[in-house]
Amino acid sequence: MERIYDDVLHEEIYINSYPNGLRAFVIKKKNFSKAFAGYATKYGSVDSKFIHPRTNEVVEVPEGIAHFLEHKLFEEREGNVFDRFAKFGAMANAFTSFKETVYYFISTQNFYENFEILLDFVQNPYFTDQNVEKEKGIIAQEIRMYQDNPNWKVYFNLLNALYVEHPVKIDIAGTLESIQKITKDDLYLCYNTFYHPSNMIVVVCGDVDPQKVFDMIEKMTKTKEYQKLIERIYPEEPDRINQKRIEEKLAISTPIFYIGFKDVINDLPPYEMIMKDIHTQILAEILFGKSTDFYEQLYKEGLINQSFGFEYNCEPEYSFFMIGGESKEPDRVYERILEHIEDVKKRGIDKEEFERAKKVVLGSQLRKFDNLEKLSVEFIYSYFKGVNIFEYVKEISSASFEDCQNRLKSLFDEDKSCISIVLPVQ
Repeated sequence: MERIYDDVLHEEIYINSYPNGLRAFVIKKKNFSKAFAGYATKYGSVDSKFIHPRTNEVVEVPEGIAHFLEHKLFEEREGNVFDRFAKFGAMANAFTSFKETVYYFISTQNFYENFEILLDFVQNPYFTDQNVEKEKGIIAQEIRMYQDNPNWKVYFNLLNALYVEHPVKIDIAGTLESIQKITKDDLYLCYNTFYHPSNMIVVVCGDVDPQKVFDMIEKMTKTKEYQKLIERIYPEEPDRINQKRIEEKLAISTPIFYIGFKDVINDLPPYEMIMKDIHTQILAEILFGKSTDFYEQLYKEGLINQSFGFEYNCEPEYSFFMIGGESKEPDRVYERILEHIEDVKKRGIDKEEFERAKKVVLGSQLRKFDNLEKLSVEFIYSYFKGVNIFEYVKEISSASFEDCQNRLKSLFDEDKSCISIVLPVQ
């Protein structure tokens, strides 16, 4: 067991590595009444094509299978896992993203009993032809529900406009057609490949005994042998966007929109990816933050409201920036944003604004350390990217004015931008 204490952040973390490749982390939070535990695999919706680590054969499975697996793991031969957690007073859940699947619980009591349940059910899949067929109907209903969700629709329409080939453009749950192709054998194949300890981590955050946590993992881990790394296969993605504008009509009162910028600077070493992310966050705050003159002007003109915000998704294989919200004139907002970016490119970034934005970004990151769930999930995301979240926070202060200027030019290219709009049904 390794102990690391961060003198700057005053955070204490314990790390344990196991021969089968599993790594476990305990972020010690003294005097916290609540505790979080997550069991995560580096396996998400984009991982539908890969080289099998034992046979070396290329395998391609139906879209949506990672999300399908997440659903099915909660079902047991004698019922479902939620009942077991409820008995010990824990709130349990899971989520599938583009790159990872995370199973977790939060509790204020009976931590070790709940932790045992987490370690147990994630390692014991129970798939039958009958329960797989039944789940197809449930997930199909979920997909239809999301198709009618304007925020979900505007988001995935944006990804369809940004990306030509990459599977990030495909709904995490898959499609109505793809889930019908999923079989029990497909689920076991993907489970045995991606739910191997060498592709997983355990993260615990709270006032718990690290040694006891690590001993429980050692005792309960079923797979003992190491597995070589899984090689994912992604299609070659061109730099260009797929389409400039996409719109749809749903039952809403006010149009909603996202404007996207496709980032073509990817496949970077971890440190460079950290700095790219930091510079983008600072730059976004300078350009579009709620304290900027630009935001204030659009707000006064009635072009945006409090829903206006931005997000940067930074992964080793793909990255994109998006900004949006509600507006009665989304195309006009798009036009104004492009004009604003060009204006800032011409006159340059203000140094005082740069320093202010750094403080805002730093404050936003530090606040995550007071929220067990946010901190733990951010830790998982960062770890699977090869990034240390504690180093990320400390590197914000080293962000340079010149690099931020260069980032403005490299990311915000009008030719690599597009807009997705959901309009009210007339």
